[in-house]
Amino acid sequence: MRGCREPLKREERRLVCPRNHSFDIARSGYVNLLQPQDKRSKQPGDSAEAVAARQRLHDRGVSAPLLKSILDAIAVKPDERILDASCGDGFYLAGLAREARAEAHGIDISIPAVNAAAKRYPEFEWIVANADRFVPYEDASFDVVLSITGRMNSTEFRRVLHEDGRLLVAIPAPDDLKELRGEGRDRSARTIEDFAGEFTLVQRSVAAVSVDLDAAGVEDVLVSIYRPIRKEAPEAMRLTFSLDLLLFHPKRS
Repeated sequence: MRGCREPLKREERRLVCPRNHSFDIARSGYVNLLQPQDKRSKQPGDSAEAVAARQRLHDRGVSAPLLKSILDAIAVKPDERILDASCGDGFYLAGLAREARAEAHGIDISIPAVNAAAKRYPEFEWIVANADRFVPYEDASFDVVLSITGRMNSTEFRRVLHEDGRLLVAIPAPDDLKELRGEGRDRSARTIEDFAGEFTLVQRSVAAVSVDLDAAGVEDVLVSIYRPIRKEAPEAMRLTFSLDLLLFHPKRS
């Protein structure tokens, strides 16, 4: 299967390519295309515990204002095709697609995250894959590509986008979770530079919200991030969630 990029067709409960490579469709509806050479650990990406904690935060309404800002920034139109290259539990992609009545496809390297997305949002397509290496879709097959605090594969994003498509990259802003880890660094300039070869920045905005959380909510925040930054027992506090939103247009080839 290494290096095989033939198109896949659905046959009952599996996907098959012309070279007879096949991938089973999981009971929850996702497809795992991740190969051993595409991962650096046995269980890459978010753990099941991190995914569950993040879903509880979504269910509390913590992420709703951030989703609204992303909706405003990207302005998805009905029937457009959206790819989220680091979809996680699918909250942002599904929210965008449902609001705009668009077609959604999500990729993530974490099996627990994609499984959770497939269970909660079964009307969309969910794939386990490493988008840092390859995006398993055809050239110019999407109107919108999203990277929300995740993968940043400029070459592959450009390949799968239409000539007049849009790319939205969301990165943690300097004040994101400042109450837990202090003021962070501004990553925007470096991110814009990383995409400059394939894309042109057309808009920059900020999505931010401050939320009062009880101790259980703060614990969910700590579990959901990659590097827990407090060892003492969590307590109720007001936290800032903030994203820099960078909207790009692909450069003409």
